Amino acid sequence: SSASCAVAMEYKLIVPEHYEKVLEHLRRNFFADEPLNKAAGLCQNGSSNSELEDHCVEAMEDRMSLMAVDAKAAEQGQCKIAGVVLNGILRSDDTAKALEKLDRSGDADYRKIFELLYKHNLKHNLFEHFDVECMFDVRILSVDSGYRGQGIANELVRHSLAVARKNGFRLLKADATGIFSQKIFRSHGFEVFSEQPYDKYTDEKGEILLPVEAPHIKLQLLYKRI
Repeated sequence: SSASCAVAMEYKLIVPEHYEKVLEHLRRNFFADEPLNKAAGLCQNGSSNSELEDHCVEAMEDRMSLMAVDAKAAEQGQCKIAGVVLNGILRSDDTAKALEKLDRSGDADYRKIFELLYKHNLKHNLFEHFDVECMFDVRILSVDSGYRGQGIANELVRHSLAVARKNGFRLLKADATGIFSQKIFRSHGFEVFSEQPYDKYTDEKGEILLPVEAPHIKLQLLYKRI
């Protein structure tokens, strides 16, 4: 239950001394299993991806990301990460710049994933629609397989909302790629701004670029005003 989880977990801002531990957590629990990574064959068999890791560090450097750590282990001086949410500050020209940088990427699988995300965001422009200069971008939500089902992802999103409010943001967004994160965000009042069905993301020959496995069928661009 989330009540017992709240007792057992501590929620902390991620600072540079935690980066390596957070990346270790993501290598073990998120990189290979996230629906788009899985469809592109990124990070399979325990391997990592330097561009994906850079993308994560970039978010952590905004100092808005959070981790759930096991409180019992913390008492014994260990930092045992149960879950993380990586949040970044997104400014109005960041996505266009990121897409330009993506052209220089030598990793076709990584490019396939982020082209989908960036192009979708440019086409469905939250900045113009809501007339904001920057927004709080919830980029990665990940829970250790050994701690799932305890409400940790929910708590990480709840704490993220508090961080966004405290820092004066009016708008949050998330590119939710799988049904589990979509459900969690919507339970916190996020709304669907636009969707991209995966089977309609094709090359010029009509081949599906990312054959995402069911039950995940679409990308949702979600937003929440605060």
